[in-house]
Amino acid sequence: MCTHNKKNEKNRAGSPPKPLFYRSLEPTLNAKSSTLYTAVDCFPMRKLLYLTFSMALIAVLTTYAMWAADRPAGHYLSDLRIDLAIDQGTPADRGNLLGIQPELFPTDYQSPDRLHRKLAAYLQKAQAQGLLNEKTIVVLPEHVGTWLMVSGEKDELYQANTIKEAMNWLAVSNPVKFLRALISARGENRLDDAHLRMKAKGMAKDYQALFGGLAKEFHVTLVAGSIVLPEPSVIDGTLKVGPGALYNSSIVFGSDGVPIGQPQRQMHPVFARNDETTPPGKPSLTVIDTPAGRLGVLIGRDSWYPDNYRQLDAQGAQLVAVPAFVNGRGTWDQPWRGLKDLTSAAVSLKAGEVSEGQAWHRLTLTTQPGSQAIAGMSVFLRGQFWDQGSAGQSFLSRNGQHFASDPVRGARLLNLWL
Repeated sequence: MCTHNKKNEKNRAGSPPKPLFYRSLEPTLNAKSSTLYTAVDCFPMRKLLYLTFSMALIAVLTTYAMWAADRPAGHYLSDLRIDLAIDQGTPADRGNLLGIQPELFPTDYQSPDRLHRKLAAYLQKAQAQGLLNEKTIVVLPEHVGTWLMVSGEKDELYQANTIKEAMNWLAVSNPVKFLRALISARGENRLDDAHLRMKAKGMAKDYQALFGGLAKEFHVTLVAGSIVLPEPSVIDGTLKVGPGALYNSSIVFGSDGVPIGQPQRQMHPVFARNDETTPPGKPSLTVIDTPAGRLGVLIGRDSWYPDNYRQLDAQGAQLVAVPAFVNGRGTWDQPWRGLKDLTSAAVSLKAGEVSEGQAWHRLTLTTQPGSQAIAGMSVFLRGQFWDQGSAGQSFLSRNGQHFASDPVRGARLLNLWL
């Protein structure tokens, strides 16, 4: 509570007697004086408090904005080596399927340039071994483009211990984008949806520039793994995103760096709701022409469904590319969990009967009954993203026979001459 100056009261107590008329008005004057003292003392104090609080708030917000905008480039050291694990067939003029099983980490995604450096090193190794030509189809793994969501972020994100902590840093470092994305987020896990949606436009741009650029640089047809984007489409040769649901999609780039056709959406995404899969009544799978033959792309577990191979056969698919990903280190040797909509009527295989790896070999590529494709390749993403490991051993298939890469760590090349 504000009070007036006590020293002035003491001075007035020792002063000479005041006139009678003044003494008669003294109580009123004292009351007014007290009110005046209170007003004079309190109002500046409140203004000072408000001003101090406002300045502190502005300072905090300014510091936070400067911190969020700062993107220092951290030290980058990554293993660019890759070994040729499988080389099947005899070189001819019909071309080849070349799978790249990379070993990737969060720091590889600090910028598109860093990821380009690593993938280009793999392709340069293949080129030096005579595995690249104008009819080569390069196949990259599932979600190799999805992790572009963490590109251009702060060092704290890459140094996080868990993926949950990393995603928290992603949101804190992009507050405006994250809040906007959260408002329009869909699905059961709105946070994951918002994390992907908030950087979708930049991801689409980087994805096309990076993988289209690699296809043009090495003069190959490139199956650019997959990327999760909201309602992706190719308009006038440019990959665009829309306001709709998220789709795990793959794009094939020609040797001119331009997308061939529309993005191939995953038909049976593990994370999505039923209304987020490809709408009924539209062509679900498409086959494209490449210099090496007609190519169909099945993303991940889409390669388990016999109906998908029948759709590819109806369009004359000769080759099948399967970008794949298995979450969790050691999952490859654990019991197969199956899928709810993959019934015994579709395949003679039940959950738990075989391991995850055995299920992939039983259900994927040209081992499918009645498949007309002459060759195919399943390529897995390997590496460690914070506390989330990966499994999966890439393999190729020809005439019903599989050839698998070794289970050791490190990047691998898989080549199949057609």
